[in-house]
Amino acid sequence: MTFRSPHVTVFPDARTAASVVAARLAAALRERPALVLGLPTGRTPVALYAELVKLTAATGLDWSSVTTFNLDEFVGLEGTHPGSYRQFMDAHLFRHVDIPDGRINFLQGTAVDTEQECQRYEHAIMAAGGIDIQIAGIGTNGHIGFNEPGPALQSRTHRAILREETRRGNAALFGGDPAQVPAEALSMGMATILQARAVILLAHGSSKAGCIERAVNGPLTTDLPASFLQLHHDVDIVLDAAAATELKIG
Repeated sequence: MTFRSPHVTVFPDARTAASVVAARLAAALRERPALVLGLPTGRTPVALYAELVKLTAATGLDWSSVTTFNLDEFVGLEGTHPGSYRQFMDAHLFRHVDIPDGRINFLQGTAVDTEQECQRYEHAIMAAGGIDIQIAGIGTNGHIGFNEPGPALQSRTHRAILREETRRGNAALFGGDPAQVPAEALSMGMATILQARAVILLAHGSSKAGCIERAVNGPLTTDLPASFLQLHHDVDIVLDAAAATELKIG
């Protein structure tokens, strides 16, 4: 089933959804080899990356001219730390495709001056010509990247304080212990995300159903950062059946 504003597509399961999005990205890459991609981490995109790796192996998909920008990274972690998002991306995607290391862009969690680091990242995105397709997941509290709910949102790449539910959601990267998850991160801001030419939001599981319904049908509110996707002209929200259970059509 599909409907507009944003464009929502519901699939029976997460693997099918990931396969469809992977095929779309592969087609976009064939059409534009120098694609600039914004990439997420977390549990949700694991199946997508697995499908992209499978497609690459089966079809010889060429990633050599692709440029990537990841949404976020933990403050205080080197890219070699096993809990870092850079290591996550290496394990799930980068080691399996031929993107040159110089085209992989990451926020540096150990930067001495994090404000300057955030400005550097914004300039790097602009220098690359902007992001063509931004892939995103959504937290159970409606965050995208590490844009957490609150009285206001930071528009541009910034240093964020993580909420406890967000730290719990990342505990698997730290031996299952939320206390070991860094309390802060660097993250693209919502305006940075919304400047991508297209956005694809992936969500699966019943724990995401409530925030998905509010993001699609509810008012714009900083209490649900994902609701600001309603402002973008080209957003696809791709769900499994469980994540769509609270959606109301019409």
